[in-house]
Amino acid sequence: MRYLLLLSLLLSLTVFADSQARPKIGLVLGGGGAKGAAHIGILKVLESNNVPIDFIAGTSIGAYIGGLYALGYNADEIENIMFNVDWDKGFSDFIPRENLQYADKQLRDEYNIALRLGYSDATLKTASGLLLGQSAFQLLKLSTGVVSEFESFDDLPIPYRAVAADIVTAETVVLNHGSLVQAMRASSTVPGVVEPTVIDGRLLVDGAIVNNMPVDVVKLMGADIIIAVDIGSPLLTQKEINLPIDVLDQLSNILTINTTKRQIDLLGEKDLLIRPDIGALSTSDFSQMPAAMALGEKSALENRDKIQSLSLYDKQYLQYTRHKKAKQAQWIKAASQPIVTIQYENDSNVAVEIIERQLGIRVGDLVSKEKLDDAISRVYALDLFDTVNAEFIDTNTGRMLVIKTRAKSWGPNYLHFGFSWQGDFSSDSQVSLDLAYILTDITDNGGQWINEVSLGWESMLATEFYQPLDTEHDYFSRARVEYRQEKYAQGQFTQNNSRPALTHHYGQVSLGLGNAYTDNGISEVGLLAEIGQMNFEDQSYDALDYYSMGTYLSFGFDNLNSINFPTQGNKLSLDFYLRKDQYAHPFLENTENSSLEINFDWRGAVGLGQHTFVGVTSLATVLSDDDFSIRASELGGFLNLSGYHKDEFIGAHKVFGAAVYQYDLGRSIFGNAGLPLYLGGSLEVGNVWGINDSVKIDELMTSGSLFLGTDTNFGPAVFGVGSGVALDRNKGNDIRAFFSLGKNW
Repeated sequence: MRYLLLLSLLLSLTVFADSQARPKIGLVLGGGGAKGAAHIGILKVLESNNVPIDFIAGTSIGAYIGGLYALGYNADEIENIMFNVDWDKGFSDFIPRENLQYADKQLRDEYNIALRLGYSDATLKTASGLLLGQSAFQLLKLSTGVVSEFESFDDLPIPYRAVAADIVTAETVVLNHGSLVQAMRASSTVPGVVEPTVIDGRLLVDGAIVNNMPVDVVKLMGADIIIAVDIGSPLLTQKEINLPIDVLDQLSNILTINTTKRQIDLLGEKDLLIRPDIGALSTSDFSQMPAAMALGEKSALENRDKIQSLSLYDKQYLQYTRHKKAKQAQWIKAASQPIVTIQYENDSNVAVEIIERQLGIRVGDLVSKEKLDDAISRVYALDLFDTVNAEFIDTNTGRMLVIKTRAKSWGPNYLHFGFSWQGDFSSDSQVSLDLAYILTDITDNGGQWINEVSLGWESMLATEFYQPLDTEHDYFSRARVEYRQEKYAQGQFTQNNSRPALTHHYGQVSLGLGNAYTDNGISEVGLLAEIGQMNFEDQSYDALDYYSMGTYLSFGFDNLNSINFPTQGNKLSLDFYLRKDQYAHPFLENTENSSLEINFDWRGAVGLGQHTFVGVTSLATVLSDDDFSIRASELGGFLNLSGYHKDEFIGAHKVFGAAVYQYDLGRSIFGNAGLPLYLGGSLEVGNVWGINDSVKIDELMTSGSLFLGTDTNFGPAVFGVGSGVALDRNKGNDIRAFFSLGKNW
């Protein structure tokens, strides 16, 4: 160890003496999105010509690549890092369904329109960006690894600065210490698209709007000679400005071009300005990075004479690179040390115990960048935070991990919206609009008041109080009051008997105790009471009034990765209801009976490349001591006997099964763009029976479908054709087209 320190000291002294004898070179890397790969090509040429870099400053993508270079990575290593990042993930903060908690999965399925809206303090609130920046932050974290915060960016192998803009004061902010990842993030936070990055209480966004090529910053750092790289976009021509978005794009170009012009005026004769010919490339298409890198290399080679005038002899350059690697080795060694303490900076009402459990990192652990990324994702998947950050601080006693969580800016009360539109071109469409207003943190332990309304073919109005019973929210109580109006249309059947159209009105009160036994499952037991009425459209039928009391027991498990087009996971539920019913109707001999209702539903998926196989099972029965019950299950509709109208069949006993195949057509057509488009087909079998009927296998009806579907901001959109054996088998098969937008389950 003593010899290593001595060697490092000697290298430092040698390099220091050499740096005093030669002019200091500063590198300035401008912003330009995906075109920033041109910087890598230029770095390759500088390295191949033994050009040392003593200072580096950048804006936006220039801050990202400059930061990696300042950490000690060479151009080839940066190419490998940058080209292996899935940049498309940075354009979405969507939490994968399989990562959500069980209750959050059900909430997303029911309220399928992705909006970030809240209402509190008599104000409608939204996020301050279309994206929160969480996914982009995690990509940056994976790029840099588990590097610690720095008291000064001068302590990096190459002294470094990142440029951002204060969106409140319009001031230029030069970031020179702290978290390198946060500096990169702030410098590249596109205003209006991504929420501002908060550093030292300031709201920071992309530095391109104030200084897209920070020559002045490198001059202040002490550079004698400057190599500046401009990758800004040119102004659009008059013919290219046709839409409002084109005008906004042009305004952005004007801002960055004007800031760049002011910086170019600071360059002298001894400085070098490199402008790669990348105007035709997109700032957001990261698939064009190889082309941008090649054009960057080409532009540097065109300035070879100037670059070679800055070259060092091989021995001098070797000393320079060894010095960089020695300083890089210091933070790499620190990053390999175990955690001695974990600190939580929790700017939310979420209990630290919950965050700690989801994090899954303990004192004494060795934390890789992959392990840290998984831990951050687990905490963020609670869907309670605007952002989740993790930083390391290296102290004399060891490595500290600091977890920083910030509550959603549009909370604590949230609005959720759902939508469904289903039809088959031969009967009335069924449309549903759903709204939920959820008040959170109304008790010290995270209580919620949930208010829901559904309008359309059927309607619902409900209010619920949900109260966690322990700090970690493993146990909960639930009190719910709801009113529903359900319709059974003319032409629905029980077995083979037609029934008249009717409307079912009822109110229900339930009280339950539950246990979230895993992130993916709950169990619940409770009491319920119900009062309702069935009204027949045919006035010759008398209305039926009833009320009932009973108990229920429910189990649920759900790790399905998509409710619409799953490729892996399972979703199942098992419910028991034991009730005492009392009826008021002149034609019923017995006005009181007991019933046991059992429902089981399962959907599972296995994906093999672009092929997915989905299984569906749905079973239900009502066991009653009388020959009548108002309890019933329905069949009919897409993937629920697709050849028939939605909910065409109704009965006390139900058997249904389906085998579904879906092909990821989007990957075949759009390649790595990953646009969702699925081609599929199904084979289905099922039927319903009356309460006194026996379930008979030979009475099962068969059905099938061919469909084309995609995911949208309004849920899945599906168009297809379904076929089924008619109830009257002498009529042959029923074939009908169907469509669905929004929820289809």
